Amino acid sequence: MNGAPMIHVVDDDASFRTAISRVLNASGYEVAAYESAAGFLRNIGNASPGCILLDVEMPAVGGLQLQEELAKLSHGWPIIFMTGHGDIPTSVRAIKAGAEDFLTKPVSRQTLLEAIQRALVRHAARQQSQDQLNSLKTLVSTLTPRESEVFALMVRGKLNKQIAHLLGTSERTIKAHRHMVMEKLQVQSFAQVVSIAERVGLLASSTSADAENPG
Repeated sequence: MNGAPMIHVVDDDASFRTAISRVLNASGYEVAAYESAAGFLRNIGNASPGCILLDVEMPAVGGLQLQEELAKLSHGWPIIFMTGHGDIPTSVRAIKAGAEDFLTKPVSRQTLLEAIQRALVRHAARQQSQDQLNSLKTLVSTLTPRESEVFALMVRGKLNKQIAHLLGTSERTIKAHRHMVMEKLQVQSFAQVVSIAERVGLLASSTSADAENPG
């Protein structure tokens, strides 16, 4: 693939697949073309990651149905719909289900390439954010059960003395645990600890617990 983004064209119109593939190849993209949704699903296991250009109306399994199948498979490649019979309800349904764009045929070269670029950029940003979140969750998973308890209480604003009382231990022990939490989470400030708690969803659940159990 030589590092070029892969574009998967799923469309039952052979002439359209050929024309769009030429445009994409000339623009520096690798292209894989499929005449049906079933054909794409059969090959998805070995397919290179990329963007999907998907026709709405196809025999047997249509574009929206394929989108649903991909969602069930937790398949997160960006999807751009293309149709010669565009209507607002269909486009709204597609976008609500996570499609990046909805283009009406015939689509100009510039419009198509801009849509693909936007989709790839947004997908890369989401992927980077997810990778960062996974890294944070990995760091949090290194905490011992007691360190996790201290982590949850400290980000809720509890003082060392309060945490020691709640956990039935000494303030000195809590200070040691806090130090280990900071070290394992690879942070230098309390604000960074709170930020991690927010990112991994701990702070929201802790806040809810506080609301349900005041004091």
